[in-house]
Amino acid sequence: MPAPDLAAVRSFENLEFLARQLVDGFITGLHQSPYHGFSVEFSEHRLYNPGESTRHIDWKVFARTDKLFVKRYEEETNLRAHLLIDVSPSMYYPTPGHAKLTFSVVAAAALATLLTRQRDAVGLVTFADRVELQTPVRSTTTHRHAVLLALQRLLERPPAPAGPRRGTDVAGVIHTIAQQIPKRSLVILFSDMLGRDAAEQAAALAALQHLRHQHHEVLLFHVLDRSTEANFDFAERPYIFEDVETGQEIKLQPSQIREQYRAAMATFEQDLALRCGQLKIDFVPVDVREPFEKVLYAYLVKRGKGR
Repeated sequence: MPAPDLAAVRSFENLEFLARQLVDGFITGLHQSPYHGFSVEFSEHRLYNPGESTRHIDWKVFARTDKLFVKRYEEETNLRAHLLIDVSPSMYYPTPGHAKLTFSVVAAAALATLLTRQRDAVGLVTFADRVELQTPVRSTTTHRHAVLLALQRLLERPPAPAGPRRGTDVAGVIHTIAQQIPKRSLVILFSDMLGRDAAEQAAALAALQHLRHQHHEVLLFHVLDRSTEANFDFAERPYIFEDVETGQEIKLQPSQIREQYRAAMATFEQDLALRCGQLKIDFVPVDVREPFEKVLYAYLVKRGKGR
């Protein structure tokens, strides 16, 4: 399902209903794709590993899928996942639609739904220059409902005015979270990772390293409106570009800086991907104009690695 804009999201009865629709459609799609090894039974089974006992193979599932699955016991499903969403002013770009934030919120809602269907525990953290909301990490239906209500409120919240104190402190927040998570967990981060300078971006990567040092798995969704933020695809006319986090403005024609901008963004993303690879962090670039299935599939791949 393609990423809806804010108006489209509001046309649904609520975010919880939309998340269920996305997850149901995704699972159905897996059965019709080359990835059907991830079946609807994933909450009850795992793939058989050659060499282990065949005692718990589910032959009924084998007859339907032609793949070997073993029955998975309750203790094997106790994953703890923390969903971290950057809600700083840059995540409200582009307007109207609050596209990066809308994409992140809807994707997080679908992940929360998928996690709790697997009887896994999920918690939510939203942050800008500080932690704004932090929920417990639980697996109950009631808790999932509370998480989705909190996400729904994010969609309805207007962006804060630009200013020097409304930036993003990805590093500070992640260091805080790393100290607070008591057990080995999966940390899923939605952010554009756009710091004010190279030092701020280096600090964010050091914070991600802190999570890995604490033995947590990390999945980073790098959320951008790629058409404008990566490719600088603006019509050729004068614009006033405003930094949504500081309020600073500059007037220019896109062609004046397009090539330099594209080169700088390509270098930024390559460096970010390389550093994440070195830290064994799953780095997933996502475009707000892409379907949500990429996020859900990346999670299943990550989950498969962790078994």
